[in-house]
Amino acid sequence: MTLLLKSLFFPDRRTLIFAIKGVISMALALYVAMFLNLERPYWALVSAVFLQIRPESGLVIEKGLCQIGGTLVGALVGIAILNGFTPYPELALGILACWIGLNSGLSAMVRQQNFVYAFAMAGMTACLIVLIVMASPNTADSAKIFDVAQSRISEIVVGAICAVLVSSLLWPSKVKQGLQLHAKNTINQTLNYLALELDLQGEHASRHEHIDKIMESVSALSDDASAVIYEGPEGRGQNHAANFLCNKTLSLLATIQIFGRLQRNHPQLVSEPLAKTLANMRSSFTLMAQSSDDQECYKMARALRYQLQQNLMQYRDRAPLETRLLKVAMELSADLIMVLKSYNVLSSHSAVQLNAPPIAFHRDPLIGITTGLRSMAVFVIGASLWIGTGSSAVLMMILLPVVFSIMMARQPLPMLTTILRRILVGITIAVPLTVFYALPLLAQSSGDFEILVLVLAGPFFIGLLALANRPTLPYGLGICVPFAVLVQPSNTISFAIENTVSNALAIFVGVTVLYWLFKLITEPSQRLMQYRLLQSIQKDLVHIAQHDDPEPWFNARMGDRLLRIASYEKGSGKSSRVFTDLVFTALNLGHVSIRMRRMLQGISDTHSDLENALNLWQHNLGQAFIACAHGQVAEEFNTSSEALLQALAQCPLPHEQFTLITGMFERITLTFERTAHSIAEQKNTAQK
Repeated sequence: MTLLLKSLFFPDRRTLIFAIKGVISMALALYVAMFLNLERPYWALVSAVFLQIRPESGLVIEKGLCQIGGTLVGALVGIAILNGFTPYPELALGILACWIGLNSGLSAMVRQQNFVYAFAMAGMTACLIVLIVMASPNTADSAKIFDVAQSRISEIVVGAICAVLVSSLLWPSKVKQGLQLHAKNTINQTLNYLALELDLQGEHASRHEHIDKIMESVSALSDDASAVIYEGPEGRGQNHAANFLCNKTLSLLATIQIFGRLQRNHPQLVSEPLAKTLANMRSSFTLMAQSSDDQECYKMARALRYQLQQNLMQYRDRAPLETRLLKVAMELSADLIMVLKSYNVLSSHSAVQLNAPPIAFHRDPLIGITTGLRSMAVFVIGASLWIGTGSSAVLMMILLPVVFSIMMARQPLPMLTTILRRILVGITIAVPLTVFYALPLLAQSSGDFEILVLVLAGPFFIGLLALANRPTLPYGLGICVPFAVLVQPSNTISFAIENTVSNALAIFVGVTVLYWLFKLITEPSQRLMQYRLLQSIQKDLVHIAQHDDPEPWFNARMGDRLLRIASYEKGSGKSSRVFTDLVFTALNLGHVSIRMRRMLQGISDTHSDLENALNLWQHNLGQAFIACAHGQVAEEFNTSSEALLQALAQCPLPHEQFTLITGMFERITLTFERTAHSIAEQKNTAQK
């Protein structure tokens, strides 16, 4: 509550501009809807309110398109349900419940919040059309169904277009500015982490704290990148650069762990020349993190790569492991250079073309089923009460909770319960504003549009001030949307206070029911979800060679998994974070297998025995990873590694490459043994 009061009484300049733009877009949406004499202009207001969440121009345009697309699909489904099942209302409501559950389940399978909103609109629009028509079954015919659908589409489209116009023309805020900020934060945090990983005095908790921040920045950068393409001809190039930066950042995180773990767990394997190289790398990363000049950082990264190249050429007769590590250090410096180059594309008008797939959202059917069942339960409870009571106010208990259940399903339960409580507080504020302020004043007014806007502007301005900031956003949502629905501004406003109070009570009860359903119908246990994530990683490790460009593909798929595992372990309160470390191990194992296959590409095609040994090794790599997750060491992997080395000895492979591969296998074996021991130790401690 303190955050809400602070945002209302001490708003900053950005918040004030946001609130003013929001009021203008909502006034414009209401004016156009009333001018066109639409049946329920307040839905244009609701449409404009939802587009005020994240007001950057590209995001508003993207959300507007998603809103319109979802509305059109929902309208078609609503028309189809009514045309086929109007004589059978219970069956029609059952099909509608399934449609809402389907949209809710599918919304759990997409990453960008704007696309989630498209599913919410598809469910809500079908719900609106079906329920409004079924509320007056005696007048339900094809013409009535079409008129209702046309009105709902028109209202939503009007609100979306007005919000997009105001966002683009008045004090526009650009997505690309946010991308630059996210990219800079990602690079700075990554450089600090690279230096910390090479610091022998660095603490485990501090390393994971840095990882959490990096993954949050990477996630924010990836989420917003899709919307920048709507902000001009440079947008597509900036989108590609943002995705490329996220992808290469994951490569850096995967690679640096090799050196950090080696120093901490196997110091006897670190020779004096290698120790000096690592110290020099740490010094360079620290200087780059402290520098505010992008070009200077780029020059330092190139200088580091040149120095590492000279070290590799100077010392040829090294142990296999040390030779491999020097080669990996060069690859790390090359990835760092590409990260800095991608930031240059984001922050300037550079014409350099970079491309990589965006971070892929991990799709788990169990989460989709849980989300769908919850939204269906919300609708079924409301629809049952509506059938039992016949009250039109109960419709309000259905509509908004259905939208909220889809929009918020991806939030963690602790955060979700906080959000819903704050929405309920906002509704509690919106009701007296409606009953004791807006309706009495409007009842005494002349009915002019100017008076209507002046009366409504104050409460909406208060709600938009709260909506402008992430912590207070639920309060703003709880004020703005119910206020618009309760006042129902139009050319002919109804001033029946008893109906308004009934609608308010229905909305409050509906959101309360949703709150308890989120507590009752929860996602599968974190432990189960962790192992399902690890199993999907195992499958990717086995099939990684089947892709033409495996490294970007693997990075894109690992990003969201790493974020989820880290969130699960962070939420559990465990300090060891062994599964987060294990996912980083998997990220590195994927890179190792990709590098090795590149080295053997020309040879394995002509030697069938080598190809068979390589495929067996790849399969056992995945098996060893999942065994590690259970605290076990898979001996089959060591056996297949020896068999692969024997097959390589019979091939025309340069001695240097054979040495590098031998070093790879040594390091992987050490990693599996150490990680399995850590996980087994944690499991034994938990059982005691």
